[in-house]
Amino acid sequence: MSVIAVIVTIIIVAPITWVTAVNHRKKAYESTIGSAEERSREIIDEALKTAETKKREALLEAKEESLKTKNELEKETKERRAELQKYERRVLSKEENLDKKSEAMEKKEASLAAREEKLSKKTAEVEALYEKGIQELEKISGLTSEQAKEFLLKSVEEDVKHDTAKMIKELEAKAKEEADKKAKDYVVTAIQRCAADHVAETTVSVVQLPNDEMKGRIIGREGRNIRTLETLTGVELIIDDTPEAVVLSGFDPIRREVARVALERLIVDGRIHPARIEEMVEKAQKEVEANMREDGEAATLEVGIHGIHPELVKLLGKMKFRTSYGQNALKHSIEVAQLAGLLASEVGVDVRMAKRAGLLHDIGKSVDHEMEGTHVRLGVELCRKYRESAVVINAVEAHHGDVEPQSLIACLVQAADTISAARPGARRETLETYTNRLKQLEDITNSFKGVDKSFAIQAGREVRIMVVPEQISDDDMVLLAREVSKRIEAELEYPGQIKVNVIRESRVTDYAK
Repeated sequence: MSVIAVIVTIIIVAPITWVTAVNHRKKAYESTIGSAEERSREIIDEALKTAETKKREALLEAKEESLKTKNELEKETKERRAELQKYERRVLSKEENLDKKSEAMEKKEASLAAREEKLSKKTAEVEALYEKGIQELEKISGLTSEQAKEFLLKSVEEDVKHDTAKMIKELEAKAKEEADKKAKDYVVTAIQRCAADHVAETTVSVVQLPNDEMKGRIIGREGRNIRTLETLTGVELIIDDTPEAVVLSGFDPIRREVARVALERLIVDGRIHPARIEEMVEKAQKEVEANMREDGEAATLEVGIHGIHPELVKLLGKMKFRTSYGQNALKHSIEVAQLAGLLASEVGVDVRMAKRAGLLHDIGKSVDHEMEGTHVRLGVELCRKYRESAVVINAVEAHHGDVEPQSLIACLVQAADTISAARPGARRETLETYTNRLKQLEDITNSFKGVDKSFAIQAGREVRIMVVPEQISDDDMVLLAREVSKRIEAELEYPGQIKVNVIRESRVTDYAK
């Protein structure tokens, strides 16, 4: 189209140009008019030729473009037709499948209709038989259907009541068992997480000497040195044939500690005479008091309790020299505090308050040999004097059951105190009591039928029972363990618990020849 426009433009512009040129030439050069006309004709002819050529080229290009477009349209049309034919085939296939399914459904519906007719007939027959059966039952039982229904409802109601009561009892027993198990888990967890050292104190202390000559210097001229030391400390010095050792004997552990420190300093100093002894005893007393305060502070730091009155801290340190059935009172208090804190964290109460109450529960033992009254009453008075909280005072007062606990923390301190005192090895018992208990334990287990032999182990905390496999089966083992446990609970008194293990071994021997 652009070529045609050019040709048209040329056709329009050429005559104008020619006229202008003629006029100009006419005015300027009249003599050259003829040549100009010829030139203009030539230009016009060339322009017409050029325009014709361009027109042909444009027509050819338009034809080629039209042919190309036609081919592409035909190709696309063929592709669309192929796709349509494919879709038509699919639609026809689906229609055939639907026809088949509809035929199958019609057949099934016909079959179901026939079955429904048969079922309705059978239902009618069953109802007739049911009515006939009810009439026969009424004749046989002598009861009408209403009377029979009432009888059945009453019996069912009684059964339901019985089952409900039984279920309630089972649920209550299960709840109690789970609560007991949970409590034991808390206690066991607390015991496992608490590992405190224990020291069994005695009534004597031994001081090592560098040589046996030192014994004479300690005795002094006419025994004046030893008399001075015994008078100032209140402790008896036993100097016998024991090589390079002096025994300090006394029931007051603090006095014994003062005497030990003073004697060790005198031995190191080498100057042993009454004046020096008096000086060393005075220094030893101050040192022991300072050590008691440090021990009390160390105990509070170990437990993680702060803000205790300094006098109570000093009394806590003093409990290091106090024992109960061979168990160190300070170590016992620390252990009770830790156990009480662990139990408190398990049940969700104030851990710091529980630890504080556990640490101070036996504070009265630090002064019970100096003042009249039980350690419980003295402990309560000390806690009130130094302004401890009501929860702590009640825990101290109730830890041996003298009064009723008023808080859960007091109950936890009771449990922690029992755990600490009843664990194996915590407290000493006389050899006679110990051996009698072990003997009674073995006698009880040996008295049962089918028991071959039994052994009390773990300081009487466990008993292992060997049974005769021919007389005791695996099921009988469970019953035997239960019966032995009940018998031990009924006849023996013991702290904590005793584990009963029943062991049955059956062997078969043969030889390959």
